Amino acid sequence: MEDILDLYAEEYLAEYPVVCFDESPYQLISETRPAVEAEPGHIERIDYEYKREGTCNLFLLFQPLQSWRHVSVTAQRTKQDFAKQMRDLVDVHFPDATLISVVLDNLNTHTKASLYEAFEPKEAKRIADKLEFRYTPKHGSWLNMAECEFAVLMRQCLDRRLASQQRVADEIAAWESARNAAKATVTWRFTTETARKKLRRLYPPKS
Repeated sequence: MEDILDLYAEEYLAEYPVVCFDESPYQLISETRPAVEAEPGHIERIDYEYKREGTCNLFLLFQPLQSWRHVSVTAQRTKQDFAKQMRDLVDVHFPDATLISVVLDNLNTHTKASLYEAFEPKEAKRIADKLEFRYTPKHGSWLNMAECEFAVLMRQCLDRRLASQQRVADEIAAWESARNAAKATVTWRFTTETARKKLRRLYPPKS
């Protein structure tokens, strides 16, 4: 836990960015009947019935100190999909970085081994050498600021019925652009010092 909290307390260095990473499934839903549009004196009315259209997956990258985020919408979340996200992180989003610290949870796909399953060894090592994985503790995924950003995404953009992966991607792209332009970020106040005070029970007893 303190490893993550100390990382958040570090000053911003462009060559050593800190990026929080998380993923989440999203249920695609379509309407079975057209909605009744809003009119004076009446809000929009939506029928309670709906149709499930499968799921898609959301990969979220969040750099809190630069108020930047990017969300990719994919059909699935395999090791190969994770590896492609890490390659884009290195080559597209932070090509000039010396080393990227990636905060993520302990999901079985979140390993550098996934890079070697997706790419040739030389390419996998090139990407792996630019990444430092910083895992949140078991049952401590709340320490990942990407979860905070996901909560905002769900509340501001995805709390409605969207029927296709492309529609989800379009809506998220608009949200992402506006939120990046507004320089919105997460104000993180939980520090190592506060952890030692409030979570004393989690620390080993003194001998």
